[in-house]
Amino acid sequence: MKKHQIRIVGGHYRRTVIPVPEGDHLRPTPDRVRETLFNWLTHFWGADFQDRQVLDLFAGTGALGFEAASRGAGRVQLVERAPAALSALRALQSRLQAPAVDVHAGDALAYLQAQARATYDLILLDPPFGDPWMARLWPLLPRALQHGGLLYLEADASAAAPEGWQLLRQGRAGQVHYHLFLFAAAQENMNNGLMHNRETA
Repeated sequence: MKKHQIRIVGGHYRRTVIPVPEGDHLRPTPDRVRETLFNWLTHFWGADFQDRQVLDLFAGTGALGFEAASRGAGRVQLVERAPAALSALRALQSRLQAPAVDVHAGDALAYLQAQARATYDLILLDPPFGDPWMARLWPLLPRALQHGGLLYLEADASAAAPEGWQLLRQGRAGQVHYHLFLFAAAQENMNNGLMHNRETA
């Protein structure tokens, strides 16, 4: 494997090479962390990715979002503002002819602020380390994420969520701490297999 390449680890696009552009300080989620995340999602969703609406903010290489599309997610919205990363995302979307994937050029905060309705089942968050992004993002996430939806977060330290969020899983790989949160969790939702909540959206 070349230094500036990663691969999709599962699903329809498995083993597809994703180039990592230089110059945008990208930090792709390691293969084994992505595999762990999607094992978690498979557990909580009962292996049902069909029709799931996924938002990948700070998309970077698109590794997380394309992994979701590879597993059968119905819609994957990638949000990125760095020019080199945007170009690479669009090239990969075109190469894969991935109809579920859409690439949006813009700022993550502005994208959340523009949401008129919470439609997403999963938000993937891998913001740049060393910046207090989450203090600004937590209040905006309910504009996009459905009640009972999931949030995946990578950070440079163990993260604590505000009231209304429940930590389901967490792990660490080197300097990367990764977490899976449930939004507005109710115990009965967890006991019933969680995420079958579209009828309430």
